[in-house]
Amino acid sequence: MGTMGDMTEPRWLSDEEQHVWRAYLHATTLLEDHLDRQLQRDAGMPHIYYGLLVQLSQAPRRRLRMTELAKSAKITRSRLSHAVARLENNGWVLRENCPSDKRGQFARLTDEGMEVLRRNAPGHVAAVRQALFDRLSPDQVQQLGTIMRVMAEGLEPTDPNADLPWLR
Repeated sequence: MGTMGDMTEPRWLSDEEQHVWRAYLHATTLLEDHLDRQLQRDAGMPHIYYGLLVQLSQAPRRRLRMTELAKSAKITRSRLSHAVARLENNGWVLRENCPSDKRGQFARLTDEGMEVLRRNAPGHVAAVRQALFDRLSPDQVQQLGTIMRVMAEGLEPTDPNADLPWLR
Protein backbone atom coordinates (compact mmCIF):
# COMPACT_ATOMS: atom_id res chain seq x y z
CA MET A 1 0.00 0.00 0.00
CA GLY A 2 1.21 3.49 -0.75
CA THR A 3 1.42 6.31 1.73
CA MET A 4 0.05 9.82 1.31
CA GLY A 5 3.48 10.97 0.14
CA ASP A 6 3.78 8.08 -2.30
CA MET A 7 2.85 9.42 -5.71
CA THR A 8 3.28 6.16 -7.65
CA GLU A 9 0.29 4.86 -9.52
CA PRO A 10 -1.43 1.85 -7.89
CA ARG A 11 -0.97 -1.51 -9.63
CA TRP A 12 -4.57 -1.83 -10.83
CA LEU A 13 -5.95 -5.24 -11.72
CA SER A 14 -5.96 -6.13 -15.38
CA ASP A 15 -9.32 -6.93 -16.95
CA GLU A 16 -8.55 -10.66 -16.64
CA GLU A 17 -7.46 -10.30 -13.00
CA GLN A 18 -10.61 -8.30 -12.24
CA HIS A 19 -12.79 -11.04 -13.78
CA VAL A 20 -10.94 -13.76 -11.83
CA TRP A 21 -11.18 -11.75 -8.58
CA ARG A 22 -14.91 -11.21 -8.98
CA ALA A 23 -15.48 -14.85 -9.94
CA TYR A 24 -13.51 -15.93 -6.85
CA LEU A 25 -15.56 -13.68 -4.54
CA HIS A 26 -18.82 -14.78 -6.14
CA ALA A 27 -17.97 -18.50 -5.98
CA THR A 28 -16.67 -18.44 -2.39
CA THR A 29 -19.69 -16.47 -1.19
CA LEU A 30 -22.05 -18.92 -2.90
CA LEU A 31 -20.11 -21.93 -1.57
CA GLU A 32 -20.16 -20.68 2.03
CA ASP A 33 -23.88 -19.91 1.75
CA HIS A 34 -24.57 -23.35 0.23
CA LEU A 35 -22.73 -25.14 3.05
CA ASP A 36 -24.25 -22.93 5.73
CA ARG A 37 -27.80 -23.56 4.47
CA GLN A 38 -27.19 -27.32 4.24
CA LEU A 39 -25.92 -27.50 7.82
CA GLN A 40 -28.65 -25.21 9.17
CA ARG A 41 -31.27 -27.40 7.50
CA ASP A 42 -29.79 -30.79 8.40
CA ALA A 43 -27.98 -30.13 11.70
CA GLY A 44 -29.48 -26.89 13.03
CA MET A 45 -26.10 -25.16 13.14
CA PRO A 46 -24.08 -22.77 10.99
CA HIS A 47 -21.04 -23.93 9.08
CA ILE A 48 -18.66 -22.22 11.54
CA TYR A 49 -20.07 -24.32 14.44
CA TYR A 50 -19.69 -27.50 12.43
CA GLY A 51 -16.05 -26.55 11.79
CA LEU A 52 -15.48 -26.08 15.52
CA LEU A 53 -16.92 -29.53 16.24
CA VAL A 54 -14.68 -31.05 13.56
CA GLN A 55 -11.60 -29.33 15.04
CA LEU A 56 -12.44 -30.72 18.48
CA SER A 57 -13.15 -34.21 17.11
CA GLN A 58 -9.64 -34.35 15.65
CA ALA A 59 -7.86 -33.05 18.77
CA PRO A 60 -6.27 -35.31 21.40
CA ARG A 61 -8.94 -36.29 23.95
CA ARG A 62 -11.37 -34.28 21.76
CA ARG A 63 -10.38 -31.04 23.50
CA LEU A 64 -8.44 -27.87 22.72
CA ARG A 65 -7.52 -24.73 24.59
CA MET A 66 -9.99 -22.00 23.68
CA THR A 67 -7.12 -19.84 22.38
CA GLU A 68 -5.96 -22.67 20.10
CA LEU A 69 -9.49 -23.28 18.85
CA ALA A 70 -9.90 -19.57 18.06
CA LYS A 71 -6.58 -19.59 16.22
CA SER A 72 -7.38 -22.69 14.15
CA ALA A 73 -10.88 -21.37 13.33
CA LYS A 74 -9.48 -17.89 12.57
CA ILE A 75 -12.13 -16.15 14.66
CA THR A 76 -12.02 -13.74 17.58
CA ARG A 77 -12.04 -15.16 21.08
CA SER A 78 -15.29 -13.26 21.69
CA ARG A 79 -16.99 -14.90 18.70
CA LEU A 80 -15.62 -18.28 19.77
CA SER A 81 -16.91 -17.81 23.31
CA HIS A 82 -20.39 -17.08 21.94
CA ALA A 83 -20.25 -20.10 19.62
CA VAL A 84 -19.04 -22.43 22.38
CA ALA A 85 -21.82 -21.17 24.67
CA ARG A 86 -24.38 -22.13 22.00
CA LEU A 87 -22.71 -25.51 21.50
CA GLU A 88 -22.71 -26.02 25.29
CA ASN A 89 -26.44 -25.26 25.43
CA ASN A 90 -26.96 -28.01 22.85
CA GLY A 91 -24.90 -30.43 24.95
CA TRP A 92 -22.31 -30.84 22.20
CA VAL A 93 -19.34 -29.14 23.91
CA LEU A 94 -18.21 -28.63 27.51
CA ARG A 95 -15.86 -25.98 28.82
CA GLU A 96 -13.25 -27.18 31.29
CA ASN A 97 -10.90 -25.07 33.37
CA CYS A 98 -7.22 -25.41 32.67
CA PRO A 99 -5.45 -26.75 35.78
CA SER A 100 -2.12 -25.09 34.87
CA ASP A 101 -3.59 -21.66 34.00
CA LYS A 102 -6.44 -20.26 36.08
CA ARG A 103 -7.55 -17.98 33.22
CA GLY A 104 -7.34 -20.67 30.54
CA GLN A 105 -10.16 -22.93 29.43
CA PHE A 106 -10.54 -25.97 27.24
CA ALA A 107 -13.43 -26.77 24.95
CA ARG A 108 -14.18 -30.50 24.87
CA LEU A 109 -16.43 -32.32 22.41
CA THR A 110 -19.00 -34.43 24.25
CA ASP A 111 -20.18 -37.87 23.16
CA GLU A 112 -23.43 -36.20 22.05
CA GLY A 113 -21.42 -33.70 19.97
CA MET A 114 -19.48 -36.56 18.40
CA GLU A 115 -22.76 -38.26 17.53
CA VAL A 116 -24.02 -35.04 15.91
CA LEU A 117 -20.90 -35.02 13.73
CA ARG A 118 -21.26 -38.71 12.89
CA ARG A 119 -24.89 -38.19 11.83
CA ASN A 120 -24.26 -35.02 9.81
CA ALA A 121 -20.87 -35.67 8.20
CA PRO A 122 -22.29 -37.69 5.26
CA GLY A 123 -24.68 -34.91 4.25
CA HIS A 124 -22.01 -32.26 4.65
CA VAL A 125 -19.49 -34.22 2.58
CA ALA A 126 -22.15 -34.73 -0.10
CA ALA A 127 -22.80 -30.96 -0.15
CA VAL A 128 -19.06 -30.21 -0.47
CA ARG A 129 -18.65 -32.82 -3.17
CA GLN A 130 -21.70 -31.62 -5.13
CA ALA A 131 -20.74 -27.95 -4.87
CA LEU A 132 -17.02 -28.26 -5.56
CA PHE A 133 -15.32 -31.54 -6.38
CA ASP A 134 -17.94 -33.02 -8.72
CA ARG A 135 -17.63 -29.90 -10.88
CA LEU A 136 -13.84 -30.13 -11.30
CA SER A 137 -11.58 -32.47 -13.20
CA PRO A 138 -8.84 -34.28 -11.24
CA ASP A 139 -6.30 -31.82 -12.71
CA GLN A 140 -8.41 -28.85 -11.62
CA VAL A 141 -8.69 -30.29 -8.08
CA GLN A 142 -4.89 -30.60 -7.95
CA GLN A 143 -4.44 -27.05 -9.32
CA LEU A 144 -6.97 -25.62 -6.87
CA GLY A 145 -5.15 -27.31 -3.98
CA THR A 146 -1.84 -25.87 -5.12
CA ILE A 147 -3.32 -22.38 -5.52
CA MET A 148 -5.01 -22.44 -2.11
CA ARG A 149 -1.81 -23.62 -0.37
CA VAL A 150 0.23 -20.84 -2.03
CA MET A 151 -2.37 -18.25 -1.01
CA ALA A 152 -2.53 -19.52 2.58
CA GLU A 153 1.25 -19.61 2.94
CA GLY A 154 1.50 -16.04 1.68
CA LEU A 155 -1.22 -14.79 4.02
CA GLU A 156 -0.29 -16.71 7.18
CA PRO A 157 1.20 -14.14 9.57
CA THR A 158 4.75 -14.80 10.69
CA ASP A 159 5.18 -11.75 12.92
CA PRO A 160 4.53 -12.80 16.55
CA ASN A 161 3.22 -9.27 17.22
CA ALA A 162 0.76 -9.29 14.30
CA ASP A 163 -2.68 -7.85 15.09
CA LEU A 164 -4.66 -11.06 14.60
CA PRO A 165 -8.41 -11.35 15.25
CA TRP A 166 -8.05 -14.65 17.15
CA LEU A 167 -5.69 -12.96 19.63
CA ARG A 168 -8.26 -10.29 20.47
